[in-house]
Amino acid sequence: MLGGGALIASESSADLQSQLQASKSAAASLQSQISSDSAQIQNTANGAAVAQQKLNGLQSQLDQHIVQLRDVQTKVMEARDQLLALERKLTRASGDLAANLRAAYENDSPNLVDVILNAHGFSNLLSEVNYIKDAQHTDDQIVTMTKAARTRVQSEATRLGALELKDRDLTNQILQQRNQAAALQASLVKQQLNEEAARSSARTKLGNVNARTAALQQKYNQQLAAARAAAAAAAAAAAAQAAQANAQQAAAAQAATTQVNQQAGGIAIDTGGAVQPPPGAPAAVGQMMAAGNAIATTPYIWGGGHGSFVSPGYDCSGSVSYVLAAAGLLSSPEVSGDFESYGDPGPGKWVTIYANAGHVWMTIAGWRFDTVALAEDGTRWSQGGGEYAGFVVRHPVGL
Repeated sequence: MLGGGALIASESSADLQSQLQASKSAAASLQSQISSDSAQIQNTANGAAVAQQKLNGLQSQLDQHIVQLRDVQTKVMEARDQLLALERKLTRASGDLAANLRAAYENDSPNLVDVILNAHGFSNLLSEVNYIKDAQHTDDQIVTMTKAARTRVQSEATRLGALELKDRDLTNQILQQRNQAAALQASLVKQQLNEEAARSSARTKLGNVNARTAALQQKYNQQLAAARAAAAAAAAAAAAQAAQANAQQAAAAQAATTQVNQQAGGIAIDTGGAVQPPPGAPAAVGQMMAAGNAIATTPYIWGGGHGSFVSPGYDCSGSVSYVLAAAGLLSSPEVSGDFESYGDPGPGKWVTIYANAGHVWMTIAGWRFDTVALAEDGTRWSQGGGEYAGFVVRHPVGL
């Protein structure tokens, strides 16, 4: 039954461990994606900065074009006003010229001979001649002014047309540049929003995966602890059974072939080297002594009894751990330094543990259980002896 349960726990732990590994792998992948997205966002931000510089340059050109456009529009308005003034002046000049020509036709302008014959004296003659010259000069001026006005009107009309074309070109350039700048800015904003949305989604997924990983880790730890506790209990039960079997065998052999030698204090040891609990000792003491009998003469092996309670040999802490586990006082093997904080401080009534970082041994119902004794007498059990200086003294709670 224990073997089957351990197999099921092992399979369940392996499944949990596989899920946990897959979850951690997914988290690492998402973290890598977030780092990549962050790098891309930084690149986009750098591109946005470059684009903003370009946009600022376009805006500067746009401002210059706006100033030019306003200047051109001002010139267009001035040219239009000047053209209108010239057209009005041309109209007046044309009217004056027409009026003069019409008057000359209707009144038969006097010729020079008639003026001389009809003159009343030299002064009058001179005045009439000057009048005729003035009239002709005025007509000539009107004709000249009319021609000049027409020429200027044509020139101004041409110049106005050129200004209007320039005005249209500048306006189109400004609109085109504005559209380009707006399109560039919109594209950068959209790209950055998309990248940040992707990174936010990855972070959300990572949070979910981390939460699932934590839940799997907790479940795995609980299952692993339960499996270890079950294994320790099984090992303790096996050790207790083995110790009990050994004790029964020793008792049978003792009853058949040996005689029990009573020692001081009611503590007994048979001729085969197995110790027995004194009358009135707690059950835990008997269990520990039986476990000690089971491994009393097994060899010393450094690290023995730590990987598993079932071992061909035991070191000092492995031996003490084995004995305590048989009585249900320890769930897993400990190293010698760990026993410095085991149980309660000071010597116990039935059991006392002596521990430091390099060695640990114990006494049970007056018997010393120590791997040093094994090296001396071939068994971990002995009466008396043991090192005391430099050891921390502890005992199991209640014993």
